[in-house]
Order: sequence, then C-alpha cells, then structure tokens
Amino acid sequence: MTDDMGIFRTRVGVESLTARGTVQFVDNVMVDTGSELTWLPAPLLESMGIRREKTVRFRMADGDVVTRETGYVIVHAGGAEVPDEVVFALPGDLALLGARSIEGLNFKVDLANKEFVAAGPMPAAGPQLV
Repeated sequence: MTDDMGIFRTRVGVESLTARGTVQFVDNVMVDTGSELTWLPAPLLESMGIRREKTVRFRMADGDVVTRETGYVIVHAGGAEVPDEVVFALPGDLALLGARSIEGLNFKVDLANKEFVAAGPMPAAGPQLV
C-alpha cells in the first residue's frame, strides 16, 4: 500500500508465541527501515495476552528520548512470518514495521516500487575446514 505522500505502508499480522493459530492484523503500518523494532498498538498486544518483557529507551525522529515496553510475538507481513521483539506503542505513536522484522522476514524494501522483494538465500557460515 502507498499513501498520497508516497510512504510505503503494509498490513502486519501479530500472533502470540504461546497461543499459536490466531493472527490479528493491523492495516496501514508504516514500513520504517530507520526503526530498529516493530511498533504495534499496546491495546492489541494486551488483548492477545502478550507479556511485557522489558523496558527500552528509544530516540525518536525528532530527537526526543522515550521509554516503551517490549514483548515477543510472531510478526506476519508480505506472506512471511518471523518471531521478533515488538514495542507496545502508546496513543500518539505510529504503528511501524521495523528493520529487524523486515530482515527476519528475509525481505528487502524496493523503495522505487514501494514493495517488499525477496532478499534471496540467507547467509550462513560455510563448512568448517579441518
């Protein structure tokens, strides 16, 4: 999805690690390679029983530093899924699909066409030489 400003947005699903099988979706999530973590609405995560695991400080685009709680989920986007840490976004926070989720989904972002593309084979260590 794109909007009038040309910002790349997508539909993101979230699933509990402990209660697999139900995926809740959030539409109009901004794809933000400048954000390390994915930010999803706290009420949604709470309604799914996602536990708050830790508190993290973030530097926002305007330079402000904020504190938010994070938890662990399975993120779904573009037909793929990945377990990841997500931020419990508060009212006023944007819903964002962050770089770590994008990389874990094995996607690259095609900025010209505003879409995900497969990143190809994942890198791995080669055979150990004896």
